[in-house]
Formats: sequence, structure tokens, C-alpha cells
Amino acid sequence: MTSLDGVLPAIVDAHVQHWNPRRTPWAATRSSRLYGFVPRLGDRVFPLVASRADREFVLTPRTVARPYEPRQYATDAALVPTVVGVPIDTVVHVESHWRKALPAGEQASAHSTAVEETRYLENLPFGQAGAPRLGAIVAHGDPRDHDFAETLDQQLTISPRVRGVRLVATRHPDPRVRDGGDADNILSSTSFLDGFAELAGRKLVFEAAVYSHQLYDVIVLAREYPDTTIVLDHFGMPAGVFGPIGTRTGATAAARADIWRLWRERITTLASYRNVVVKLSGLAMPVLGYGHERWGNIGGQTTLGEMICPFVEHVVNHFGTDRVMFGSNYPIDRPNAAIDVLVGALVDCASQWGDEALRRIFRDTAVRVYKLDDA
Repeated sequence: MTSLDGVLPAIVDAHVQHWNPRRTPWAATRSSRLYGFVPRLGDRVFPLVASRADREFVLTPRTVARPYEPRQYATDAALVPTVVGVPIDTVVHVESHWRKALPAGEQASAHSTAVEETRYLENLPFGQAGAPRLGAIVAHGDPRDHDFAETLDQQLTISPRVRGVRLVATRHPDPRVRDGGDADNILSSTSFLDGFAELAGRKLVFEAAVYSHQLYDVIVLAREYPDTTIVLDHFGMPAGVFGPIGTRTGATAAARADIWRLWRERITTLASYRNVVVKLSGLAMPVLGYGHERWGNIGGQTTLGEMICPFVEHVVNHFGTDRVMFGSNYPIDRPNAAIDVLVGALVDCASQWGDEALRRIFRDTAVRVYKLDDA
């Protein structure tokens, strides 16, 4: 096991989400409240009432139906120093799909709830009782919306920590793989590219969440806005690369080999755009195809390292360590891997490039990209 002690002071976790379904307008509010009252019943009912896409994306309702705030994160991250020698001292919150639950026929503005999410974050006890500090916020935003510019200004007024915007644009041809976007080819659409100028003009970061077959949309965006930093979440999400999901994705060894091959080709092309940074987050994400057991499908740090290292090596070999950063994607990755397991597996793989690479992946790249006060 490689230690980070003496290599860097502490880790920046560049991809964490926080919510409290009991008091916030989060997407899963109704089901979350039910689960809070009768968790055992919720565990049994979840496979019956949730779509296959949702079940395979989160594995268990516990992931999304319970509060996840700085105290819960601190508990999850407590063993990291025992594994790699240093703690996590800073987190970057990435928007967590807040949607206000309204009576039938009414619809909340996604931007209004995004602003509420930022206010909520500013009142959480980061930096207290052993919890890491909040270094930056990546808020929800959609450049296609007519009030996008106004919403950006609201976000920047509410919090000095807002550094960027994310829009989940995931769409999959398999009808039973979870979609996050409302249309195909969002990031390369004319309306998106036109509105994106408002984000670019404010020198904000954009985070792209797409599946691997959609990476050419990110290439179009990076080409159109070469001076804007674009962060690719979850190393491009090659859904089904480790095993079957949905109705047919990754169902055979040949299909998985094809997902792997196409991911490699597109990552290689994307690397030629110097404004793109890859986030090594979602390393234990259920949608990658690890398995369907609700509590653990990987088997430990060694196994996880063996599975993810070829992906990490391909990213680092093409992007360099100065355009790569770590994110836990907690709590979504929680059913499959503890945070210390994620960190340990990635440290073991990345140690082959030396201490400077470890410093960049686990701290320096995030500090630069998100303009963190590296105190």
C-alpha cells in the first residue's frame, strides 16, 4: 500500500453530493419520507416500485432516501487516513438533482431549486466535528434556458464558492439504462452552445455528465469553447463495461469489449483538447455493471484496483496527471465501495507515476480547476 503521508497535506474530494430528503426539495422526497418511516418495508418494496434503470443506478433506496450531510460524509471518510496516511480535508459539492415536489399539474423551475440547493449548502456544518470544509460548489444549470444568465448571477451572489455548473446529459439507447438528460445530443445542440457563452463569459467551469457513447458531444463543446474548462465526470461513464445492465448493455464479453474499445478511442480524441479535465469519480458506480447485489459487488480494494487501473492508465497516459482529479461520487458509490477502498485502489494504481502525479490527482488539479483556497 502506497502512503500519501509526506506527499500532500490532505486529499481534495472533487465530487460529493449532499441532501436531506426530509427538508429539501430533492427529487426523491416522497419516496424518501416513506422509507424514513418504514425502512425495512422500503427495502422490500423498492424492487417492485422502482424502474429497473433506477434500481441498477443506485442499487438500494438507502443510498438516496436518507440524509447525506457533512456528518454522514465525515463518518464515511474516517478510515481514509488509516489506509493512505492523510485525511480528506476539502470537498467539492456537485449538484444533486434537486427537484421540488409540487401538486399534479404544477412544475417547479429547475433553476429556482438549484438556487435553493446553494443556499442549503451554505448553511451546512462543513469544517465542524471532523467534517471537511466546503471548497467549491458546482451548481445545476442549463444553458438552453432563457433565464440562464440571471440564474448564474443569482448563484454567484448567494455563494462565493460557486465555481461552475453541471448539466446531466446522459442518454442511452438501451431503454432500461437510466437517462438523466431530456433530449439526445444536448451538449452539441445549437441552443446549448449559444447559451453556453454566458457561462464562458463568467469564467466558470462546466461539468459534463454523459455516457461514453456520447463523448463526441463533449468534443464538440470543447472545440467551440476552447478557453472554458470542461470537466468530464466519472471518466466518461462506460455503462455496462464490467457486466450486464439494462436489457442488453454489456450482456456478452464481446459487447463489453466493444464498450471498452469505443471508450478508449473517444477518450484519446478528447485528450487533444487542452481545456478538458477528467474526473476519476464514479469508480464504483453501479451503472458500470459491477453487479446487482444491494450491498457490495466488488469484493475489496485489490479487486477494484484490478478493474479500474486499465481505465486510469489510459486516462493518465493521454491527459497527463495535470488534467486528472479524484472524486468519490459519494454517496452514490457507497453500496459498492467504502471511500477508503476507493482512495486506496486509486492510490495503488496511480503510484506508478510517482509522488508528483499523486499530488496532482488527489489535490493540485482540483485546487487549480476550482480555484480553491489551498490553506
